[in-house]
Amino acid sequence: MRRFLAIAFFACAAAARADEVVLDPQKFLEQTFDGRPPSASEFWLDNAAQAQLKPIFGHNYPAARVKYWKTADRVVWILEDIGKEFPITAGFVVKDGAIDAARLLIYRETRGDEIRNPGFLRQFSGERLKDGELSESVDGISGATLSVSAMKRMARAALVLTGDLR
Repeated sequence: MRRFLAIAFFACAAAARADEVVLDPQKFLEQTFDGRPPSASEFWLDNAAQAQLKPIFGHNYPAARVKYWKTADRVVWILEDIGKEFPITAGFVVKDGAIDAARLLIYRETRGDEIRNPGFLRQFSGERLKDGELSESVDGISGATLSVSAMKRMARAALVLTGDLR
């Protein structure tokens, strides 16, 4: 009985951690666009787009379309990828073909949330694609390997998708 209670406690603790909004997606957009984000557009993930994303994610992106917000000088993507077991939602600002900013928006895993730290997220600033990979290495975080990998995949996807808009 004790063992069952212990397992039930940890299962409930894990469930309580689910869907932690680190930064509300609407607030992220408002911060990025000085309070007035443009209207969202939709990028349809046709076969050609999926063919570009499949090497990044290891499978087709699990949506038929992705929303983005675009002005004359930047594009914002809100993307999702699986960390260990659950989706991680992140926002990426792309300017002049490089990541201008990366933010963790919603975190659903039970560990690895250190990827929210500004020091980690700053590593994405200035990243470009070089031979399909990020141009600079992104330092990992002990205990957050899968979350770090998900952020790197989403950053690559944001750069690929931005290139497809041109």
